[in-house]
Amino acid sequence: MRAVDLGKTILAMSEKNIPAFIWGAPGVGKSSIVKQVATKRGIGFIDLRLALMDPTDLKGIPFYDDEAHSALWAPPAFLPREGEGILFLDELNSAAPSVQASAYQLILDRQVGEYKLPDGWSIIAAGNRESDRGVTYKMPSPLANRFVHLEMDVSVEDWKLWAYETKLCESIIAYISYKPEHLFTFDAQKNNKAFATPRSWSFVDAMLKADLDKTVLLESISGAVGQEVAVSFLSFFKVMHKLPDLKAIIETSKGEYADEVDVLYALSSALVSATLKDETRLDNVLTYSLGLKAEFAVLVVKDLQMSGMTMEHSSAFSEWVKKFSYLLE
Repeated sequence: MRAVDLGKTILAMSEKNIPAFIWGAPGVGKSSIVKQVATKRGIGFIDLRLALMDPTDLKGIPFYDDEAHSALWAPPAFLPREGEGILFLDELNSAAPSVQASAYQLILDRQVGEYKLPDGWSIIAAGNRESDRGVTYKMPSPLANRFVHLEMDVSVEDWKLWAYETKLCESIIAYISYKPEHLFTFDAQKNNKAFATPRSWSFVDAMLKADLDKTVLLESISGAVGQEVAVSFLSFFKVMHKLPDLKAIIETSKGEYADEVDVLYALSSALVSATLKDETRLDNVLTYSLGLKAEFAVLVVKDLQMSGMTMEHSSAFSEWVKKFSYLLE
C-alpha cells in the first residue's frame, strides 16, 4: 500500500479505534506516517519502541498496598491518562515474547495491570517483515488476529510529496527524480551496513545543511546510503552550479536553458521548490517551462500539482496546456 493510501487508512482506523499493524522494510517511514495522522487530527502521539522495553515497562512495578492488603501494579508515567491520541507500538514483533505478552493484554483488553487506556486513544503498531533480516519474533496468532494488517510500499511519488513539504534539500529531491531506484536500496540478501532508505536520505539532508567539510562528505554520506549511491549522488550534486540563474527565471520568466539531463532534473526540482515557497512566482515559472524539454516541463507541473498547488487561474497555465496537453492524456 502506498504511503498516501496508508495514511488515509490509518486516519480512518484511528478514528474508529480499530487496531492496525503496519508491516514494512526498515527506514521506509512507518512511524512518520502515524505521527502525521496524529498531527492532522490534532491529537496526542506517543511512540513506544517495544524492542527496547522489559515487561515491567508496560505493566508497571508491583508494590504492596497497605490498605487493600494486596499487591498492585504501579503503571508507567509515559502511558496516557486522558484526552485523545494514538499510542504507537513500534517494533512490536522485535520485542521479546514476554514484552509482546504485556502488549497483547493492552491491545486485547485496552488495559494492563492497574492501567486502563482512555477511550479516546487508539492503538497502531508496526514492525519489520521477517524477510528483512532484522531481529523478529513470530507473532502469536491470537495477537496477530487483533490487528488489521497493512503492508507499506516505497513510492517515489509519495516520498517526493513529503520531501517538498518538509523542505528537504533540492539536490536530494532532484537526484531521486533522476535515479528513483536509489531511494530504497535495501537488500535482505546482502550484509550491507549502510543502504539508502527514505530515513537515511533524511540523514544526508542533515549533513548537507550542516555544511560538512568536503573532505569528509563522501565518507559521511557513504555511511548513510552506501558508497555506490554516495558516489553517484555527489557526482550529480556537482551539477548544481551549472543551473541557469534561478532568480532571473522566477522574477522575469527569462533565463538560459540546459541540455544535460542531470542538470534538467536539478533545475526542475529547484523551480518546484521556489514556486512552493512563493505562489506568486507560478506564472513566471510556467512561462519559462514552455521552453523546457517536454518531459521536464511536465515534471515541474506534476510535482506542483502533487504538492497541492492549483494553477487553473493562471494565464500562463492556459498556454502551457495548449503546448503540452497531449503528454497528459
